[in-house]
Amino acid sequence: MLDTITAAPVTNTLLYLDAVSVSFDGFKALNELSLVLEHGEMRAIIGPNGAGKTTMMDVITGKTRPDTGTVLFDGRIDLTQQDEASIAQFGIGRKFQKPTVFESHSVADNILLALKGARDPLSALLGERNRMPGERIEAVLETVKLTDFRDRQAGGLSHGQKQWLEIGMLLAQDPKLLLVDEPVAGMTDAETETTAHLLRDIAQSHSVIVVEHDMTFVRALGVKVTCLHEGSVLAEGAIDDVSSNERVVEVYLGR
Repeated sequence: MLDTITAAPVTNTLLYLDAVSVSFDGFKALNELSLVLEHGEMRAIIGPNGAGKTTMMDVITGKTRPDTGTVLFDGRIDLTQQDEASIAQFGIGRKFQKPTVFESHSVADNILLALKGARDPLSALLGERNRMPGERIEAVLETVKLTDFRDRQAGGLSHGQKQWLEIGMLLAQDPKLLLVDEPVAGMTDAETETTAHLLRDIAQSHSVIVVEHDMTFVRALGVKVTCLHEGSVLAEGAIDDVSSNERVVEVYLGR
């Protein structure tokens, strides 16, 4: 399905959602949602439970097909016509809330296994992944603050370090867009601060969407914020503007 693209570029933005709706057994998870993400932008998505945040990411990654609406990636790729594997190959990577790492392998080997490259049986037989430059692994480890833990088994890492490792594994695939779901859930204050720094570093060369409930962390990101409610955009803008919006306070922050 990799050749399914629109006939001509419709937008110069990286990600373009227009009037996207999704219903499950009569419940409207997304209600004519529209959102635009620019190349090189990091965006924070907030909102109460059931606001449509997870469904939005499911639509972007091909896990859920919208009932109606337009979803374009990189100006020309119609994501509604792609499967999950194809979308990943186009350059969209997703990190779920709960970290999933290879706990019996070293931190460095986790990055090696995730590195972008040939994954066919012949390549595996010839050991191509083992010949990938060590510099790439070291660069990822430095970005996610795990250089000093490269030889440690992943199972021995703290919860926060496992989150960083999984972000590193996602980064190793070199996606154009990273979708990161609640990266600081369960982290200490120090780990939360470090996560904000590393995501800002990643955003220097990648586009990032961060779904998060921790407003202190969202503020530390220093990016544009979109608040969803009942499947639509309720408010959008700088953190101070969104957090002072009366409707946002009523339906989300005031709870």
